[in-house]
Amino acid sequence: MHKKSSLLIQVLIAIALALLIGGFSSPDSELFGIHYIELFGFLGKLFLNALTLLVVPLVGSSIVNGISQMGKDKSFGRLGAKTFFFYIFTTFLAVLTGLLFVNLLKPGIFMTGSTEGLAAPAIATAPETHTEAIGQILLKLIPINIFEAASQGNMLGIIFFALLFGFALAKIESTATEVVMNVIKGIFHTLMRMTHYLIRVMPLGVFFLVSKAIAIRGLGSIESLLYFFVTVLLGLVTFMFVILPLFMRVMGLSPWRHLRAMAPALVTAFSTSSSAATLPITMECVEKRAGVSNRICSFVVPLGTSINLSGSALYECIAVLFVGQVIGFEMTIVHQAIVVVLSLLTSMGVAGIPSGSLVAILIILNAMGFPAEGLALILPVDRILDMCRTTVNVFSDASCAVMVAHTEGETVLKIHT
Repeated sequence: MHKKSSLLIQVLIAIALALLIGGFSSPDSELFGIHYIELFGFLGKLFLNALTLLVVPLVGSSIVNGISQMGKDKSFGRLGAKTFFFYIFTTFLAVLTGLLFVNLLKPGIFMTGSTEGLAAPAIATAPETHTEAIGQILLKLIPINIFEAASQGNMLGIIFFALLFGFALAKIESTATEVVMNVIKGIFHTLMRMTHYLIRVMPLGVFFLVSKAIAIRGLGSIESLLYFFVTVLLGLVTFMFVILPLFMRVMGLSPWRHLRAMAPALVTAFSTSSSAATLPITMECVEKRAGVSNRICSFVVPLGTSINLSGSALYECIAVLFVGQVIGFEMTIVHQAIVVVLSLLTSMGVAGIPSGSLVAILIILNAMGFPAEGLALILPVDRILDMCRTTVNVFSDASCAVMVAHTEGETVLKIHT
């Protein structure tokens, strides 16, 4: 926890320095004859490239690892189907909540200053009808060549292939299957470690990107950033304290008792910004305080850490639409539907570590044709919002476990803690 706090302090210091230097600079500012803002932009681009480098293998191995582990349970046919349904449904509700608030508040239109490097994409083949949009999504979903899809950054195709591969792998009974699963698990954990290394240098990446962004757009852009911050916060709070509790209440469960039962895990999630680091405490709260059996808890909760990140999906949706609003791109219903689908799918491959959502946001920005530099717009508040969305992720995972246990006939949330 000390390291997580240290990283937060470093990021906050980097943001403060970036605001100071960027605020007193312009794109043409020089130091010893060097346009240092351009240098900052170049170094920031290297950081974004490093994140993008891990996108395809990290998302692919994460999904295959999670789905194959899910299928190992003998009761996968029933328990797995229920688990997957609650994961998809709650995440979909979260994305719709984010979509509602970003359209109501429109935080991106308040951005002032230059939009250099953030020009709206010219999409010549933009779909004009719902049917055409669905057709384009399906073509991307089922590519003719998985390696070509990977090289082009077609994450829909990669996610579909990873899901299919994981399901198939879980159904094969042989020694070779265990070897393949161990290899994929090893690849996944190695990539997680590589991501940890990148996160360690994130304060530098934040400094370079934010300095350039402030120098180009000025301190007036902070106002829009505050609107973005409030939009995300309202979305997360509404989903956690209104949408999920209503869903649980409809099922005959007590949201208040569930919230009290999960309090220790929620505090840990907020302080660490890591659903993976919070996993042991989450499982203890779900099993000991909420009354879910070990059979269901040990199956649903760890899997949820990998593929059920409702708060992250909500954040991704708002972040991408925010960038679209800033660059003045006309987001039709069709375009927003594509963002919703991508947010839902990419959230399944987000690593449960601090700022893991940045990778998914890069995927969607690329898919929409938006500049990767748009990520710099949200970096100053990402670390704080990361703590909030991780809390929502953990609460959503625990809620799904309780709901699955309830449908399995277990008596949950009836014992006062």
